[in-house]
Amino acid sequence: MQPISPASLLPADLAQALLVGRIWRDGPCVVAVRGGEVVDITQTVATVAELFERSDALDIARHAPGIALGSVQALLEQALAAPAGELLLAPCDLQAVKACGVTFAVSLLERVIEEQAGGDAARAASLRAALQTTLGGDLSALKPGSDAAQRLKQQLQQRGAWSQYMEVGIGPDAEVFTKAQPMSSVGCGAQVGLLPSSAWNNPEPEIVLAVNSRGEALGATLGNDVNLRDIEGRSALLLGKAKDNNGSCAIGPFIRLFDEHFTLDTVRQAEVSLLIEGADDGFVLEGASFMREISRDPLDLVRQTAGQYHQYPDGFMLFLGTMFSPVKDRGAQGGGFTHHLGDRVTIASASLGALVNEVQRCDAITPWTFGVRALYQNLAKRGLL
Repeated sequence: MQPISPASLLPADLAQALLVGRIWRDGPCVVAVRGGEVVDITQTVATVAELFERSDALDIARHAPGIALGSVQALLEQALAAPAGELLLAPCDLQAVKACGVTFAVSLLERVIEEQAGGDAARAASLRAALQTTLGGDLSALKPGSDAAQRLKQQLQQRGAWSQYMEVGIGPDAEVFTKAQPMSSVGCGAQVGLLPSSAWNNPEPEIVLAVNSRGEALGATLGNDVNLRDIEGRSALLLGKAKDNNGSCAIGPFIRLFDEHFTLDTVRQAEVSLLIEGADDGFVLEGASFMREISRDPLDLVRQTAGQYHQYPDGFMLFLGTMFSPVKDRGAQGGGFTHHLGDRVTIASASLGALVNEVQRCDAITPWTFGVRALYQNLAKRGLL
């Protein structure tokens, strides 16, 4: 594998990108990246969640006084040289981490395959062919909750082909689940973790919205919703075990704030690429998700997550889903893809940069110990509360 260039982790239009994130100095620090320069603004806003609650969040990110830390490329070079995840942290802190599933037609197909395979990767290829024949047509053109979607549901039910994944894929209600606890996400350069018992798993490259307590989407970043296909495939009730493990959620490298240069429409038209590089077998897999093919608008997903029926006083990070489920064989023919330890996963989008992580076992990577209590104890010790 080639060394990672710090420049490759940054937006293509860095000079006009307004980025916020977190780094570790004498504790977690909130930083803003302005025109490629990093400024520690923790004296003004002690947490990223607090920044997003401020009505003048953009002005603070652009102009709040702070400690100049030099160029962001130099910072990233230090982060890549440091032990995994010790300098560049996930750019969120107190926010809940939520995720939407089955928001693309391709991912709908793969979730149904997992369910019917019962977690057995060897059955995936034959099930994929059979389902494509059964479903027919292009599901990406089908609007969830529409009359056409209801008619398809009735037809599939009559043929015994309906699935709980189809219910959330083309029905009126989106799948929204808790991906990770606040403060548990890892950042760019950190190791992500797999359960030792999982033998069929994959990364899920996604755009992640940063939303405040008022339901306002203020920015976006990249995320890896590490997925254990065999665990969830055994039963959808094992979703928590499949999704929420040590190091199973990576977010970063920075949150790009919405402004005149970067908007929700940029997100709606974004391409998200995935590169998996094997450390032990030379395996390479590349793919892409196109946000224009999402079946539910990002703001609809925000509205289905929060409102008068469900509040998030510290805001939330919302994974928007992926259309990319790797199916390229790695090993036995028809066995599909699964991770090997040491894999390097790069998730990238031109306006957001790139999120890079190494795959290891969740019981072998650094355990998560710095939670909300530790954060507030640290902030108090530093005189920031």
